[in-house]
Amino acid sequence: MNNSGWSHTESPFHPGELAVQARLGIQDRIDRQGRRIIRDYLTEQHQKFFAQLSYVIIGTVDKSGNPWASILVGEPGFLEVIGDRKLQVKTKLLTGDPLAVTLNEGIDIGLLGIELHTRRRNRINGVVTKINADNFEIEVKQAFGNCPQYIQGRTFESVKSNLSPQINEITSFGECERNLITNADTFFIATAYQDEFASNNTNKGVDVSHKGGKPSFVRIDNNQTLTIPDFSGNNHFNTIGNLELNPRAGLLFIDFARSNLLYLTGTTEIIWSGTEVSSYQGAERLIRFHLTQGYQVENSLPLSWSNPKSSKFLDQTGSW
Repeated sequence: MNNSGWSHTESPFHPGELAVQARLGIQDRIDRQGRRIIRDYLTEQHQKFFAQLSYVIIGTVDKSGNPWASILVGEPGFLEVIGDRKLQVKTKLLTGDPLAVTLNEGIDIGLLGIELHTRRRNRINGVVTKINADNFEIEVKQAFGNCPQYIQGRTFESVKSNLSPQINEITSFGECERNLITNADTFFIATAYQDEFASNNTNKGVDVSHKGGKPSFVRIDNNQTLTIPDFSGNNHFNTIGNLELNPRAGLLFIDFARSNLLYLTGTTEIIWSGTEVSSYQGAERLIRFHLTQGYQVENSLPLSWSNPKSSKFLDQTGSW
């Protein structure tokens, strides 16, 4: 199979990503790197990877422009790879997942295929091209792999609960939300660049990323505000680049002990420097998140998880 890189003349990165890379003096190097590893199709390795997954993280945007991060769960093969540029997703949505509202033909969508137990992860940014009665299809626009940094190792097994999911809409962090966020060593963030006037459609869309750290690495500042350290990564700045142009973000927290899910959407600001940044070992900048709306769904996730094995990269990070 041909595993050539980016085949387009224009950069695989959009203006927000390029601006952050230029700010840090790495734009030329990362552009060359991106053209090698970012593709507009799935390599054979990535096709096999997505086909074996039991869960996938999804990023979408609602009609009001709010990004949401979601999770889909199914038996291996629920992500059916059709050729090297199309996926068919065959599973039921979880109760209370915002994807039930955001999923429509023609929308941008981001996928993060991640195996916590192997620490492998690969990304797809694409477009929903068709919605059928029991599945939907995605056309791949960008696909690339990520390194295993900051991923806590967890094995899982499928479970069935006799309890019905309970959906609680929130506009501030109550005791349940605070406990989950405070104890979290993992969350996922959805962001978007969707300039309808952009001449280049190959690098626009929705991105969803993994974020990991020591428990309590997400700081609760008040009942609507979180502050999150941003550690060294692949220097693509997919998340930060999106937030430079569009400050909205969606967060997904998984309660690995109780199968609860916390979906949040809101606005952000980037703290580039200062005593807050320098006081947190390993932080290169901070993301401050202001809650607009959220849903806490109890008894939702049909997976049971082992205790985590912390990433060795956490040794290089501090705490609040």
